[in-house]
Amino acid sequence: MNLSNSDLHLITVDLEALRPTQLTVGYREVEIKRTHWKTLDKKGRAAAIENHWFPAVLGPKGRYYVVDHHHLGLAWLHEGVPSVRVTVIKDLSWLEPTIFWRMMEHNQWVHPFNAAGERRDYDALPKQLSGLADDPYRSLAGELRVAGGYAKDTTPFSEFLWADYLRQKVAAARVSNDFDKALADALAHAHDADARYLPGWSGVVPQAAVANGSGGAVAQAAAASDAGRKEKSKESSKAKKK
Repeated sequence: MNLSNSDLHLITVDLEALRPTQLTVGYREVEIKRTHWKTLDKKGRAAAIENHWFPAVLGPKGRYYVVDHHHLGLAWLHEGVPSVRVTVIKDLSWLEPTIFWRMMEHNQWVHPFNAAGERRDYDALPKQLSGLADDPYRSLAGELRVAGGYAKDTTPFSEFLWADYLRQKVAAARVSNDFDKALADALAHAHDADARYLPGWSGVVPQAAVANGSGGAVAQAAAASDAGRKEKSKESSKAKKK
């Protein structure tokens, strides 16, 4: 199968045949999607499958590597959905594996980090969505965004970046034993200044950082411009008086 790299191709693929491009998901989020699925009637389920497209890269041996919707895919797999619609965003099937994975990482289409936030080899990626492990902090990061802790962002794997941040702020025992309190803790830290590197952060940049960073340069330029305008105004007033 040789597809053009310039076009999108929509096809139907067995859900069990899809290859994940990450090691973990948040099981709590998977369960939420399973619960929603159970509320749909036959027509609603058919419409959901038709309207949810799984973006994937066609890789070596003709395998489809999904780059998004891992939670939804796992939820549907547990619910017995046999196949889904897949959008082929790139055909890299002709590359040998080393170059294939190099391109996947270059395009930020793979996230080989485990539930402790540790990087693993590509061989550690599960062969099916059913092999995805649970990362409770990924669930916490997802709920934090829904609760308004940070804004939705197009940065790839942004929730995992927040999950890694929250590992340092919220005790694992609290995430496991009292998720609501863990979420409250996460909200208390979401706008901290040390989180400002994260995608979707919506806190206030501290004045010290503004003065020392690019914000300081902008502020200084604005101040200089304002001072220049005031000086010109004074000179104009003196000229008029003369």
